[in-house]
Amino acid sequence: MKFMKLGSKPDSFQTDGDNVRYVATELASDIVVNVGDVKFYLHKFPLLSKSLRLQKLVSNPDEDNDEVHIHDIPGGPIAFEICAKFCYGMVVTLNAYNVVAARCAAEYLEMYETVEKGNLIYKIEVFLNSSIFRSWKDSIIVLQTTKPLLPWSEELKIVSHCMESIATKASMDPSKVEWSYTYNRKKLPSENGNDSHWNGVRKQLMVPKDWWVEDLCELQLDLYNRVLSTITTNGNVSGVVVGEALSAYASRRLPGFNKGVIQNGDIAKNRLVLETIVGLLPKDMGSGSCSFSLKLLKLAIQLECEVSVRSELMRRTGQRLEEATVADLLISSSTGETTYDVETVQKLVEVFVAHEHQSLMEEELQEIKSPKMVLNSSSKIKVAKLVDSYLAEISRDPNLPVLNFVGIADLVSSFPRQSHDGLYRAIDMYLKEHPGISKSERKRICRLMDCKKLSAEACMHAVQNERLPLRVVVQVLFFEQMRASTTSSSGGTNTPDLPGSIRALHPGCSHGSSRSTTTNTEEEWDAVATAEDIKVLKGELAALKLSGGSSQSSDRNSNNNADKVAANKMKGFLMSKKIFSKLWSNKEKNGEITSSDTSESPASTVVEETKSTPSRSRRHSVS
Repeated sequence: MKFMKLGSKPDSFQTDGDNVRYVATELASDIVVNVGDVKFYLHKFPLLSKSLRLQKLVSNPDEDNDEVHIHDIPGGPIAFEICAKFCYGMVVTLNAYNVVAARCAAEYLEMYETVEKGNLIYKIEVFLNSSIFRSWKDSIIVLQTTKPLLPWSEELKIVSHCMESIATKASMDPSKVEWSYTYNRKKLPSENGNDSHWNGVRKQLMVPKDWWVEDLCELQLDLYNRVLSTITTNGNVSGVVVGEALSAYASRRLPGFNKGVIQNGDIAKNRLVLETIVGLLPKDMGSGSCSFSLKLLKLAIQLECEVSVRSELMRRTGQRLEEATVADLLISSSTGETTYDVETVQKLVEVFVAHEHQSLMEEELQEIKSPKMVLNSSSKIKVAKLVDSYLAEISRDPNLPVLNFVGIADLVSSFPRQSHDGLYRAIDMYLKEHPGISKSERKRICRLMDCKKLSAEACMHAVQNERLPLRVVVQVLFFEQMRASTTSSSGGTNTPDLPGSIRALHPGCSHGSSRSTTTNTEEEWDAVATAEDIKVLKGELAALKLSGGSSQSSDRNSNNNADKVAANKMKGFLMSKKIFSKLWSNKEKNGEITSSDTSESPASTVVEETKSTPSRSRRHSVS
């Protein structure tokens, strides 16, 4: 810290109780200066020789020449004592903590150069400009001391000079930073002493771009707002660094910010802090992480901030949703109807979808101008995976309505997914936690899933899942059989000769998705296969895989077994036909086949499941 000593005489100021100050000297005091509730017993000559204001007060005929009152002096008794000691020529030490008070008090007492050369105002100005404003940390300390001295510190331009000094240093090239600063958030390798050496000479320490962030967290909100605005206006600091600064300030000033819940404190004060931070966010969407924006959004909802604030955070977060994690999206509900605030997350997904649609249109226009451009869908893949995981988490809530579950899933239904395992897991967990949902709700949920995109492990679980409708189980078995048939064949994916009602489940007919068929009745979706049916289907499927695997193995050993491969393939087709025909015949015996089931039209032929729901052995959930 910089400091300056003034005067050379010993300090002979003494106290008598809390409210009396006097100078220990042989000369009796001839003037009493009342500053607040403190009396100073001093001498006129040294004071009047340097203070024009005291000269006016003593010469005022309406005032007692031996006693004056200056209750409104900035800095109070402490600042006046510094000025008085300077008048006596006593040693006074100025530093970043008291220099502003001394400067304002000197201005109040009119200690100008016109009164005496080398007066206090001149010396303080030299100290400020030559030392304080050139020091990073001293400028911050001085700026903090200006607030209780308003409006004097503002009128004397001390505040503006401090801000300009701080902003200029924060905007400098980090390689030119040569002063000390606080940086404890993440040490650089060189700062930890792990930096490499070159020819035995230690490399120069690298200064991070956000080196100034933590020091500014010491400023109060109004000063911080002005300083950061000045830094941003200078235009030499990136939005990413500004975002880091705001994140650090929020962590310091908002209790519980990192946990996403305000733990204590004044609600109005915390709301003001949060709204100020949002107002300082740069327009650059790359400023601040998505996690940071989500934390702000959670607190904005909790603190009931202005709608404009929440809308801005919703926009910033939604456009970068691919960066979020499931933990980020688990926003506690304020209504108590559900465990989590699902509606907010749905709005975030809607913002992302709208933003992606707009970006796609812009990219398509750019592609016309530049045909080499390739559209990137990686963000959609990430968000689809994120939504699947999020649905799996919130599905545990027994109060979660089907409309909320389906509403979020529908928003990303067109997004590319390598696998539907995550979506299947979410659906299975929802069905497990909500056994009392209606037939139409069960149908609506299951149609979200594409059975063709389930992995072998998910298929194995699905065919044993007692919570799934029969149609879904049959589809899973069918596509697993088709996968095995395709694997055992060296070419083509021809559909085996199956009954028309089963053939409707093939990708070429129903597009392989539960949601692609619209002619099913609710009873069909609520039907459940018997344990015997599932056992037969699984056994025949296993036999088909075994025969296909044998064919592949023999094909690799010899090129002369083509007849065997074809025979095994045909055998598999016949088994498949036998499997589904058996299931179909069981339904025909019960009189469950409707007139539409006998049609061979792909659009209208579906498997009619039994209306009864016999109990099956308990099976495990994928959750």
